[in-house]
Amino acid sequence: MNILLWILQALLALIFLAHGLMFLAPPPEIAAQMNETLPRWFTLFLGVAEVAAGIGLVVPGVTRIKPGLVPAAALGVVIVMVGATIMHVVRNEMSSAAITTVLLVMAIVVAHGRLRLVPIRPKA
Repeated sequence: MNILLWILQALLALIFLAHGLMFLAPPPEIAAQMNETLPRWFTLFLGVAEVAAGIGLVVPGVTRIKPGLVPAAALGVVIVMVGATIMHVVRNEMSSAAITTVLLVMAIVVAHGRLRLVPIRPKA
């Protein structure tokens, strides 16, 4: 179970780092599309939150310094993915809703796994 959790953490971290950086510095054509649906301040907020989540899903566990931040980051991802899934369903973007639902389930598994099943022990 520990190996599965690490794989999920790494995948989520890579996805959220990449997506967060894209929100922070989007190519011009993507920026125009994003600005039509969400205010720029909100995409900047999401970008910072997603980069922080990507870091928080891995770094505290690897260093074993404040490893309780790993499930906290996963719970933050759960909140963002619930909102993203709802937004995509409302906009009838079902393929995007399916992707965010998969990410939501992955984050729930990580949060539960690191809170209850296989918590990461702090450095002694």
